[in-house]
Parts: sequence; C-alpha cells; structure tokens
Amino acid sequence: MRILMITFNPVWRGTFYRALHFARHLVRWGHTVTLLAISPQECWRFRTRDVDGVTLVETPDLLWGKLRSGWDLWDALARISWLRGRNFDLVHAFEARPIVIIPSLYMQRWRGVPLVLDWCDWFGAGGSVEERPNWLLRTVLRPVETFFEETFRAWADGTTVINTVLRQRAIDLGVPPETILLLPDGCDVQGLQVLDRDEARRALGLPLDRPLIGYIGAIFQRDAQLMARAFDLVQETHPQVTLAVIGYCNVDVAALVADPGAVTRTGFVSYEEMNRYLAACDLCWLPLRDTGANRGRWPLKLNEYMAAGRPVVATAVGDVATLMRQHEIGLLAQDRPEDLAEAAIQLLDDPALRNCLGRNARQVAQEVFDWALLTERLESFYDNVLNKKK
Repeated sequence: MRILMITFNPVWRGTFYRALHFARHLVRWGHTVTLLAISPQECWRFRTRDVDGVTLVETPDLLWGKLRSGWDLWDALARISWLRGRNFDLVHAFEARPIVIIPSLYMQRWRGVPLVLDWCDWFGAGGSVEERPNWLLRTVLRPVETFFEETFRAWADGTTVINTVLRQRAIDLGVPPETILLLPDGCDVQGLQVLDRDEARRALGLPLDRPLIGYIGAIFQRDAQLMARAFDLVQETHPQVTLAVIGYCNVDVAALVADPGAVTRTGFVSYEEMNRYLAACDLCWLPLRDTGANRGRWPLKLNEYMAAGRPVVATAVGDVATLMRQHEIGLLAQDRPEDLAEAAIQLLDDPALRNCLGRNARQVAQEVFDWALLTERLESFYDNVLNKKK
C-alpha cells in the first residue's frame, strides 16, 4: 500500500509520535508511507527526509511557537499543492484540525482516496479546551475546536480511536460501529529497555540512596497541582524523596511544591537518556484529575513507563484505570492528593512489590502493547477499508 499520514503537530511533538511508530512498522512490512508534519521553523519551503524508511515531509507554516498547532490555512493549502500529482492508496488523518482535514478531504472527495480518521484527544467542549487557564481563550476556542473535532467524523471511510470514551463519542456522532478500530498507543520495546537502577543513577550522577519518583512530559495545570500536593505529602514521610520531571514540561512543577529543591527538571533529553532516567526511578506516576480531557486521551507516558519496566501509580481515570485493573503493573488511586500519596508511599516502602510490578509492566508492554502488534491490527483494518471501497 501507498499510505499517506497527515498530522497537525510539528515534528517530534505530540501525536506525531503515534503516527511515526505506526509508519515505521508499516514500512518494515513492505508498505510505502509518507508522513506530513509541521516544520518547526519553515514558513515557505517543504523539507523532505527519510526517517527509518518513512518519507517525512515537513510542511511550511506561517504561525509561530505554540500557534503551530494545526490552524494555519496557508499550511493547509500548501499541503494540497504538494499532494497534487502524487498518488496514494489510503489517507490516515490524525485528528481533524484544518491543516489535516482540508487536505484529507481533498484527497478523499476530489481524488477518490479512502480516508481513515484518527481520534486520540478530546479537544472540544468538555475536553482539553476546558483546561486552558485563560477564560477568553477558552470561550473563543471552544466552538472552533468542537466544530472541527466533530463535524467530519461521519465522513470518514474508517475511524481509529485511542480509547473507549472517544469510540462512544464517534458512535454518538453517527459513525457506524463496524467502521471503528480501537487502537491505543503502543510501547517501544526495542527502543526502551529495562536497565539496572543503580547503574542508571551513576551514569546520570544521581544519588543511589534517595527515593526517586518519575514523571515524563507535559501536564495540565490542575494535574500538576495534584502531583505537587501529593509529592508534598510523600515528602512528609520520606523527607529524602525527589521528583524527576523528565523531558519537556509546560508547567514549572518546582514552583508548586513546598520544597522546590526536591524537584529535578531535565529539560529535553535524548531517547537514550530518557531511558536512563526512567530506569533510575523507583516508581513513575500518572496524576490525572477525573476530567473530560483526561478521560478522552491515552497518555503515551504510561506506555513508556511500561516499556522501561517501571511500576506505576496512577489515578483511576478513563481507560488507564481499565488497563491497570486488567494487568498488575502498579497501584490505582482516586484523584485526590492523599490517595495518590498513599499509593506512592506503599510502593516506596515495598521493594519486592515494586520489582514484581515492574516485571509485569515490561511483560505487558511486550505481549499486549508492542507497536508491532498494534500495527498488525491497523494493517488489517486498512485492508478492510480498501476492500469495502472496491
């Protein structure tokens, strides 16, 4: 198959990774995959390069910084121009912001190419737009996000969804259930390995004798406040505990805790270094408030914790709770600081339980969530979509 994947993210950000992992495996199995993502800097020119056999096309965008997030109509038109004269058997569009849905509908409606539409975040009313701290921005964006998120769902020939909440929302919008594939994020069990904790700490210059809790990536403000308060409570019983905020994080977590010196922010790190930081942690946690935004997503950081063999403490929200009840990879807590702290303390006090849960997490990553296994399901889904269009 000649597959076109279209994302609204700049390269190496957000949903781009979801598309890229699927694309890499599809290429290994003989398919040709082209992936469109926003260039971090270019305003006028396309840049094309090979990434593990995937043709990555960085598209020009006139906006800047965080505004490069799928809204630039110039980018949408530039993508259509680039697609003219290029042939594909199937388009997989990741979300439905303008720079994704406009060129995708061009390919479907004008060129007759079947369209699969992915849904992996709840952006509109009731979802992540409600997490924006600026009320004016919330008010302006809510109807816009909702329009693009919901209007085109029933137009697709096939739909992939990241969790059961979005599956039901798609059905409620008129998407036939038989055209939907539940497709969570996967685990990179080749790129992330189980490493010795003490060796990882020596390599990173971290103390061997202090408890360490890990958290990866960006976070909503209310979730950050939950994490900070829970960490303060953990520190009351374990004064030496430290919190490693690994990779890019949009919130200054250190400013929210009682002891800022107990928080280590790594900033951007390489994949290899991220693996070391995960290995250095005694446990990793996932503090999620029970909100529409969190019920409507699947945090990729959970898959990274599993792949690295780390025991997890998470709040019982959405499909995360279902996963952790089905597989013994960590402890669940309610979305209250006291409950989250209590679960973290229980694991910090029980090395044998941590080791057991960590081994289980790695096994689940390999046997259930390996990207290769999920891509097999996606490949079969593509075949079904194409066969129905013949």
